[in-house]
Amino acid sequence: MDIVAHGLWVGMGLAAAARHRAIARRTAAWTVGLALAPDLVQMLPLLAVALQPGGLGVLKDFALAVPGAEPALPAWVAMVSHHLHCTLHSAVVAAVVTGLSIWRLRAVWLPLWGWWSHIVIDVFTHSARFYPVPVLYPLSDAAFDGIAWNTPWFLLVNYLALLVAGAALWFTRRRRMEDG
Repeated sequence: MDIVAHGLWVGMGLAAAARHRAIARRTAAWTVGLALAPDLVQMLPLLAVALQPGGLGVLKDFALAVPGAEPALPAWVAMVSHHLHCTLHSAVVAAVVTGLSIWRLRAVWLPLWGWWSHIVIDVFTHSARFYPVPVLYPLSDAAFDGIAWNTPWFLLVNYLALLVAGAALWFTRRRRMEDG
């Protein structure tokens, strides 16, 4: 799924959850941040390319790429970006971090649900040909062959579903967000 949609879905989930339990704004910000982090962190090596002459064109081509038409990147950028993608989309890595959270806090830190939502959604919205999600990385590189999130009809359905969900939340709203 695209980065914007990840943030919107988690934001709507938080809005719905806030109807039943107070959620601090800071916690909500961290939750949305962790929902965006796997894709944003993976793109950090691309910033090095973007800062070079002609690099903004490569960055634009990368952002608009479709399966089989990804732009050529320097080998080190492709390698680092790939490993960041695999690590941050791994249920194994997220489970270790969640386990540490439970051990340290005696509870799951709510913002981790943003990360988990990103992983679960991406398993089904990435195809084997376009940034597959190796959910068991580093134990396995195997990935589910889902629907490529940038398939036009899927983008349309996803954003229509976001619009419907947002409208439903708007028309049935009650807020319990706290400052803090």
